[in-house]
Amino acid sequence: MPYRRLPKTDAARLRALKTLLDNNDIYIVRNRFIDWKTLNRAQPAYDRLLTASEQYKVSYAAQLRGAGKGDKLQRNATMYVSHFVQVLLMSVERGEIKKSNLKLYGLDESTTSLPNIKTISGLIKWGTQVVEGEKARIKKGGRPIFNPTIGMVSTHLDIFKENNDQQKRLQDRTAQALEALKTIRPEVDSVLLELWNQIEENFKNEPPEVRFAECRKYGIIYYYRRKEEHLY
Repeated sequence: MPYRRLPKTDAARLRALKTLLDNNDIYIVRNRFIDWKTLNRAQPAYDRLLTASEQYKVSYAAQLRGAGKGDKLQRNATMYVSHFVQVLLMSVERGEIKKSNLKLYGLDESTTSLPNIKTISGLIKWGTQVVEGEKARIKKGGRPIFNPTIGMVSTHLDIFKENNDQQKRLQDRTAQALEALKTIRPEVDSVLLELWNQIEENFKNEPPEVRFAECRKYGIIYYYRRKEEHLY
């Protein structure tokens, strides 16, 4: 025997409500069995869920597109910061730049290897310090490092940071859209439960083959247990 279960997804919730709302029989006064109070909750619930669901889809799609772009920009920024620091350290090793100047970049005088720029936070932290350090050293009269220039490093770092900030905004927007959905779902489920109870009550005395067919016409979703024969 099939059993009913409230929808688990927003798409299923919307289908169930739309099936009911598109059934002209529910609007006929004669023989109407669904309470008007419940019915009047159905359309607003459907509209709110549809709007919130679409907003979440749009926000999530934009977040995914931004994530793909961000990976490439992070690789570019990491490469430029990495190359610049390597040239800086080699210049110090050759005696072209004093070890004491490493402090301007936030590095110890004994530094011989790259700082951790593999993470987003590490890249932003060290990239920013490297850019500011190079500007400070040049301001003191030092010769600029070329290949790459600090201008190229700064440009790629700024592009990445701007995209990263935008991605955070998209993530926040997606999270807000998801919270809106979570808030709406209990109301939609409450409406569906009331509707389905009234529908099944109306057809309870009908034989199974008629009862299940009629209830499905009004949007009730039935499931069969595993290996159970589909009779109705």
